[in-house]
Amino acid sequence: MTDFWEIIFVETAARYSVVILCTIVFLAVFEIVTSYRNWVEIKRGNFAVAMATGGKIFGIATIFRYSIEHNDTLMESIGWGIFGFILLLIGYFIFEFLTPTINIDEEIGKGNNSVGFISMMISIGLAFVIGASIG
Repeated sequence: MTDFWEIIFVETAARYSVVILCTIVFLAVFEIVTSYRNWVEIKRGNFAVAMATGGKIFGIATIFRYSIEHNDTLMESIGWGIFGFILLLIGYFIFEFLTPTINIDEEIGKGNNSVGFISMMISIGLAFVIGASIG
C-alpha cells in the first residue's frame, strides 16, 4: 500500500510541475503576441491587464485540469494541454479579428477595464469549451 501512495505523490508532483512550467511558457507566448508588457503593466497597477492575464492563467489551468482528468499518462496530458493552449491562443486572435473597431491590445494596455474584463471572460469561457472537448 505504501508504494501506491508514493506513486500518487510522485505523479501529482510531476503533473503539478509540468503545469507550472507550461503556464510560464504559455504566458511568455502571450507576452510576445500582446503589444503591452503584462508584468510591467500589472506592477504599474493596470487592472485591465491584470484581468486579461488572470483570465489567461485561469484558462490555461482549466485546460490542464481537464487534460489531467481525461488522460492516463503525463505525456498525453501535456499533449492535450499544448493543443488546448493553441486553441486558446487562436481564440485570442479571433477576438481581435471580430472586433475591428476596437484594438483590444491597445485598449487593455491603456487600462480599459471593460475590455480587460471581456478578454478575461473569453479566456475563461473558451477554456471550459476546450476542456470539455479534450479526450
